[in-house]
Amino acid sequence: MPDYNVLLNQISEILAPFVKKGMTLTEDSELVAELGLTSLQVMELVEHIEDELDISFPLNILPDIRTVRDLALRLEKITNP
Repeated sequence: MPDYNVLLNQISEILAPFVKKGMTLTEDSELVAELGLTSLQVMELVEHIEDELDISFPLNILPDIRTVRDLALRLEKITNP
């Protein structure tokens, strides 16, 4: 199963279209506040990740995910129980 760095790279690739010109995506980038993702876009992101990693993402943890790091850490726990 993928480790944190692999997951971070995958997330970065998925989020690339949302990165505004002149902005750098980091582990501390906030999905909603900085990238401006809507709730629908967050759900599409989750769906894309589920398809990419062949996992089921528990939606009840979404409120705890604010940054790219939060997402990568949660995915690491899900994919490497």
